Amino acid sequence: MIKVVLDTNILISAIVFGGKPRQVLEAAIKGKIQLLLTEEIIEEMKGVLEGKKFQYPKKISDLIFHEMEALAEIVKPKERLAVIKKDPEDNRVLECAVESQADYIVSGDLHLLEIEEFQGTKILMPGEFLDILD
Repeated sequence: MIKVVLDTNILISAIVFGGKPRQVLEAAIKGKIQLLLTEEIIEEMKGVLEGKKFQYPKKISDLIFHEMEALAEIVKPKERLAVIKKDPEDNRVLECAVESQADYIVSGDLHLLEIEEFQGTKILMPGEFLDILD
């Protein structure tokens, strides 16, 4: 089974907008990939959904939070990383990937994408990942 960490921006895009991010999330729902997340990644997603931009009601974001917990393997990283200095929150995604020995990180975040690969985990945009999955 291919092990994949989804960055918060991909989760948000999958839920709100659809497109290729949703296709990646649907691959997890259908059992084609193993989705790996941390509580911190899910909490960040919940915060963005409830924030000024999307203004999801807490009841709805809580429901999405629980769905993500049920769908994903929740990873508890033992090591804190400080690889990405410009946006330290991006390090949480790397920590998840390292702890779980993920095959891929799917992200739209330039700070992550410019790394390309970290400790054996390839970092790709949704379209690139879908091409590999097919």
